[in-house]
Amino acid sequence: MKHLFIAFLISLPFLAKTQLIKSDSLDVKKVPSVLLKDINGKEVNTAAFGFSGPVVISFWATWCAPCKKELMAIHDLYEEWQTETGVNLVAVSIDDEKTKRDVITYVNGKAWDYTVLLDPNGDFKRSMGVNNVPHTFLLDKNGNIVYTHNNYAPGDEEKLYEEIKKLTSE
Repeated sequence: MKHLFIAFLISLPFLAKTQLIKSDSLDVKKVPSVLLKDINGKEVNTAAFGFSGPVVISFWATWCAPCKKELMAIHDLYEEWQTETGVNLVAVSIDDEKTKRDVITYVNGKAWDYTVLLDPNGDFKRSMGVNNVPHTFLLDKNGNIVYTHNNYAPGDEEKLYEEIKKLTSE
């Protein structure tokens, strides 16, 4: 019985892999206001990114192999996605104070065109209800959270792009 319970706990993140969040007028989910810094030290309010189209927020860490695979897969398609949909990606690193310097080195080495924010204390992570990474959110042009996705498997970026296209075709 103990082994069955442990197997259940391990499988929970996979059972809740993708979840749509309702956006009815009574149940609209918005991004909370948290002040973070980008990799250049500029302060950014998470409730007001200033983009006109849809926004993807991807929580990740330098020690998370699936996170890096997901962001690299999106990187390969990102220019095309931006041209077709106007989407912007914000990669939020949850690396702590000890490893946040690794974020800058990693991002610069990969030449990511994303906005990269640092959340070393986990304030934004907690306020968004992120328990594990990678965890990705899609916001519509009004800042409503319309889609969320946990974990990563090859091909998940295509599912995300389909959700982005739905937003831009409305």
